[in-house]
Amino acid sequence: VQLQASGGGLVQTGESLTVSCAASVDSGSIFTLARMGWYRQAPGKQRELVALITKSGATNYADAVKGRFTISRDNAKNTVTLQMNRLNANDTSVYYCTAEVLPCFKPPDCNVWGQGTLVTVSS
Repeated sequence: VQLQASGGGLVQTGESLTVSCAASVDSGSIFTLARMGWYRQAPGKQRELVALITKSGATNYADAVKGRFTISRDNAKNTVTLQMNRLNANDTSVYYCTAEVLPCFKPPDCNVWGQGTLVTVSS
C-alpha cells in the first residue's frame, strides 16, 4: 500500500485549503485500510496528530484544529481529505497522511505514510 498526498500550498491567514491523500491498494489484495488520518510537523518540532477517521466515519481531532478542520474519507476510492479553514501561521507545517493497514504483520508498526505536503500560511 502506498499513499500519495497532494494539495499543499501557500495561503494567507484566514484562508482555506484542502489536502488530499490517495492510497493505492492492489485489486484482490488482502489488505484493508482501517484508520486514516493526517499528522503534521513544523520546523524544529515533533510530528503531531491533526485528525483521524475510522472506516465507519468516526473522527478525532487535535484541540488546535477542532472547529476549523474537517477530515473525511471515501472508502470506495481509498482517499482521505482534510479541509482546513481559518488557517493561521501556527498551521504552517508539512502535512503527512497515514493509513493503518490490516492485517498487520509487524505490530505495533501498522501504518504507512505519504510523502508529505507543505502548507504555508503567511500573515
